[in-house]
Parts: sequence; structure tokens; C-alpha cells
Amino acid sequence: MIATEDLLRTVDESWLAVLEPQREIISRIAQDLSRLQAEGTRLAPAADQIFRSLRVPLSSVRVVLIGQDPYPTQGHAVGWSFSVPDSLSALPRSLRNIFLELQSDVGCSAPKNGDLSGWVDQGVLLLNRSLSVTVGRPGSHRSLGWNAVTEAVVGAIALEKLPLAAILWGSDAQELASHFEPDQIISSVHPSPLSAHRGFFGSRPFSRANSILVAQGADPINWCETSASNR
Repeated sequence: MIATEDLLRTVDESWLAVLEPQREIISRIAQDLSRLQAEGTRLAPAADQIFRSLRVPLSSVRVVLIGQDPYPTQGHAVGWSFSVPDSLSALPRSLRNIFLELQSDVGCSAPKNGDLSGWVDQGVLLLNRSLSVTVGRPGSHRSLGWNAVTEAVVGAIALEKLPLAAILWGSDAQELASHFEPDQIISSVHPSPLSAHRGFFGSRPFSRANSILVAQGADPINWCETSASNR
């Protein structure tokens, strides 16, 4: 049984007022996830990681990087968009494409693993539009109600009026563009192998995000610092 409080237990307290108006939706999602689990459906990520992105305090967010939904492969999703466990030897193809663009854009060495906790520690909010998925079925939880929840999260970030860059990868993420100022937005197709060659490669999202932050008087992100284990 997945309870609402189980999902919210690890959320930083700065987000609780943002999520309170969404509590009924979150409760319905928790019930749906519990039903699926009871039917033998494998879910990703683990319940205690579904809201992992919101462990970053609201006031600390400098970049919001939005994707589609969690990796549907068992053991890949960790609650941060595009990140995977540092023990994973074969990276998802979309993450490999992200790292190729990272190297091309800002000259980083190839990361040793797919853990992106170093970005999180610098105030990069790694958020998916849908926060859960059925293993083996990408996009399977789009109808559960997550869009309303993640839109509330993004709306709260925009209202903070802090120095901010928004990286929107794919059509699901781009639905949230209206919450940001035009000069805060970096938008392209998703880094999936199905679309990356149609505008993701060469889009320079990392250097452009830093230029946006610096223009607002904020420090840039050290994008090469993907995690401590990649040093």
C-alpha cells in the first residue's frame, strides 16, 4: 500500500505549501499506484523516490531541467530526471546523448557513470512531467494526474523570481514554457535517440543556461561536476 504521506515524507518542507492544494490529486495517484502494485505491476521509481526531486529546497533552485517520465527499464529510475544509479554500467541512450552534448558544449570529460547528484547539489531541479511509470511501458502514467502536480511545482519556482534557467526537453516539458520568461528558456527536442538528431545535438543547453544565470547575477553551474564519483 502506497500512502500519500509515504510519497511526501522526504520532500523538503519548503514545498509542502505548494503541494497542499494538490493533495487530493496526489492521494488519488497514490491509490492508483497501490492498485497497480497489488495487481502485480512493477512501478518505477521506488515509492520513496517519486518526489526525490523536491528534496532540493525551493529557494535553492537555479536551473529546472524538465523531461518526460522516468526511465521504464527496471533499476534505472531514481526520482531525478535522466539520472541513473552510479552502479549502472550501460547507460540509457538518452543519457548517453546528454553526455555527448555536454562534452561538445562545455568541454567536460565523459562522466564515469550516470549519477547526476552533483547537478542536484548545485540547485539543478531534475524534474519529469510524470513522476512514475510502469516498467516496460514509457508514458504509461500520463493519465494519472501528474501533470497538474508538476505544473504546480514549476509555477511555484517561477513565482520565486530568483535567478533561473529552464531547460525544456521534449513536447511534454515545453507545455510548461508559459511559466517562464522567454529569456529564461532553453528548449529543444528530447535527447532520446528517436529525436536527438532533430535539434538536441548542437543546442548547447549547458553553456546557454550558464549565460542566462550570469546575466541575472547568479553563479554558473559546474556542469562537469555531475557527481562526486565522477571527479
